[in-house]
Amino acid sequence: MAMKALDVEAVQAFVLVADLNSFTRAAEAMDTTQSAVSLKIKRLEDGLGRRLLERTPRLVRLSAEGSAFLGAARNLVAAHQSAIGAFVVEHRRLVVGISHHIVGTELPALLKRMNATDPGLVMQLQVDTSRTVLAAFDDGTLDAAIVLRHDAKRRDGDVLFEEPFGWMASPDFYRQPGEPLRLATQAEPCSVRAMAVDVLDAAGIQWTEAFVGGGLATIGAAISAGLAVAALARRVAPSDTVDLGPRLGLPPLPSREVILYSKPSDPRTRQTLRTLGAAFAASAG
Repeated sequence: MAMKALDVEAVQAFVLVADLNSFTRAAEAMDTTQSAVSLKIKRLEDGLGRRLLERTPRLVRLSAEGSAFLGAARNLVAAHQSAIGAFVVEHRRLVVGISHHIVGTELPALLKRMNATDPGLVMQLQVDTSRTVLAAFDDGTLDAAIVLRHDAKRRDGDVLFEEPFGWMASPDFYRQPGEPLRLATQAEPCSVRAMAVDVLDAAGIQWTEAFVGGGLATIGAAISAGLAVAALARRVAPSDTVDLGPRLGLPPLPSREVILYSKPSDPRTRQTLRTLGAAFAASAG
């Protein structure tokens, strides 16, 4: 059967929807509207005579044909990017700072997504407290920063999503009646530590620092080991931990906005940052 050439943008839209599980997130990454993405994919499906995606109100899933097409679709998009970049010799560097508290197990998938979008990009990641990352962004040492909003006065930046927090611990963590709650925290100053302590103090709950971590991996190890409870975003907590807040009678923690700060830059870098923001938001569900 004779078929017209594939529209590369439509194929790219399909790959993004498949990776981000969302028409909305794919539209954000492509800097277009959800209806434009839907239309591109509809035309692609009509051209191929195949249904690539199963759409339900809650979810977007690959059909069997979509799964079969995905590998070839990725290769086509990568070849197209490579052709566009054939005359671009320099490797562009993007220096991005991310808060400790929002980098979870999805990081490898996120980096893979970024590399597929822009193979010539060298991404330099710095992971630190939101405060340190934001200070580095303001000093001009970072091109972009993804942090938790901890300052209501500052209204710039793009809100990516709301991050819910829980009192995360090993399911077998036990608190002796009458003893202070054993906490695992980052060292001060940490906005999440301050949030947790304020909530406990306001509720009149005694606490003690049982473990002070240097980064999320160390806090995750401490709570997985059953040493303590930590105020963590549920998305980034170790998979073998649960929110023990209700069982321990702890007050609920507020959710926090995750913000992307970026400097005005060339169109390609803006596109890369949009993809990064959309991929992060998709990882939050």
